[in-house]
Amino acid sequence: MLDRFVRLCEIPSPTGEERAVADAVLAELRDVGVEAAEDSAAGAARAAAGNLIARIPGERDAWVMFGCHLDTVPHDGPIEAVLDQDVYRSRGDTILGADNKAAVTVLIELATRYAHDPPPIGLELLFTVAEEDGLRGAKEVDPGSLRSPFGFVLDHASPIGEVITAAPTYKRLMADFEGTEAHSGIRPEDGRSAIAAAAAAIAAMKLGRLDQETTANVGVISGGTASNVVPGHCRIDGEARSLDDEHASKAIGAMVDACTWAASEHECDVDIELREMFRGYRLPSSAPPVRVARAALERCGLEAREVATGGGSDANALSAAGFECVLLANGTEANHTSEERVAAQRIVQMLAVCEAIVEEAAERC
Repeated sequence: MLDRFVRLCEIPSPTGEERAVADAVLAELRDVGVEAAEDSAAGAARAAAGNLIARIPGERDAWVMFGCHLDTVPHDGPIEAVLDQDVYRSRGDTILGADNKAAVTVLIELATRYAHDPPPIGLELLFTVAEEDGLRGAKEVDPGSLRSPFGFVLDHASPIGEVITAAPTYKRLMADFEGTEAHSGIRPEDGRSAIAAAAAAIAAMKLGRLDQETTANVGVISGGTASNVVPGHCRIDGEARSLDDEHASKAIGAMVDACTWAASEHECDVDIELREMFRGYRLPSSAPPVRVARAALERCGLEAREVATGGGSDANALSAAGFECVLLANGTEANHTSEERVAAQRIVQMLAVCEAIVEEAAERC
């Protein structure tokens, strides 16, 4: 299993370039005799492959779903995974790819173990594409095509034991300010600075942690052509997130108001685009996947902790589509950075948790 993890990490699969890793996963599943298919989501998800779904029938006609994603964030250069004091890291300055190939590895191993020894309940294994940029693959999954009543997504960079029962609604803002170019040294009064307008907008925004459940940020500002030209264009990209849908809408609305006010003050135009990247979810402790996860973790001798997150995952997209699922921590660390790592023991431990989930789900379904 751990050798497989290394192989998968070293197959490049940034969002939109998932074909090679999708083929590798399909080959491994089919080699052990597991039914696996690819859906038609590639085009709509702007990915190089569709989502993969594998099914292993159980001893009785009931099912449970496990999900993960195949793509990674972009990286420069090849990934070389190394084991250093029982911890996997990247040898160079790239990501490792444990997000989410630690989970991909675990689910393939789960399929391998049950391929010729039927589990007590049927398993649906969902491998999505284009997760890292707006959950695009998961958004194309038809929940009506799933046989499971609920499921689990393995994709949170925190200690195993955390059950993420609340995740935010995420709204993105893209504002293009249009001013008037002029020579900054000869006739600056003829210009209307789009950068000045954008800067005023940002200065008027409340950013950072707005309350316990809400954050706002401007992460990109770009514009201008030369230091001696009053800039005629500037773009800012921002976001607001909240565990409360209304708070997310209010926060992004305030950012829009700041942009329109600043454009007017600086005699510029502004074109604003808003996108809801994903909708939040909140599950009670009594929800079936939460109860099953908690019992499975305890069966493995782990403390189950119900927590909220500020990040999104395929669980958001699937929940918004009406499929009840919960996000689980899988023990990875420092995802999306060159410091990304995961202990070998955490991969083994997560497999044990998944096996315990299978047993618990079988007893409750």
